[in-house]
Amino acid sequence: MNVFRRTVSLALAVTASCALLTPAHAQTSGAIQRGHEHFLKDGCYLCHGTVGQGGVGPAIAVDLLPYQAFAYYVRAPSGAMPPFSEKILSDADLSDIHAYLESLPKPPAADSIKLLPRAGE
Repeated sequence: MNVFRRTVSLALAVTASCALLTPAHAQTSGAIQRGHEHFLKDGCYLCHGTVGQGGVGPAIAVDLLPYQAFAYYVRAPSGAMPPFSEKILSDADLSDIHAYLESLPKPPAADSIKLLPRAGE
C-alpha cells in the first residue's frame, strides 16, 4: 500500500472517530466566497484547477474528502504537495476553502453525457 493510501486511510479513520465530537461543517455564502478567494489567492488552483477539476494535482472537488480528512491531508500531505501549516493557511481559511469546494456542482455521470453524432449520421 503506498504512502498516499495509508495517509488517506488514517485520515478517514480519524474523521470517523472525530465525527461525533465536532460540529457539522457549515456552508454559508460568506464562507463559500471567502473559500473561493483563498483557493485562488493561496495558489490551490495552480495544481488543482480553478474549480478543483484537477491539473498537475488531483481533482479534489469531484470526490471531496470529509473536512477532517481534508484538513489533515492539507497539513501533512504526502507526495508532491507542500504542507500548508496554520501560519500559511488558518483553520478558518481551510474550512472556507472546503466549503467552497463542497459548494461546486458535481459533474454529470459519464453515461449521462450524449456522444456527438458521427459524420453522416
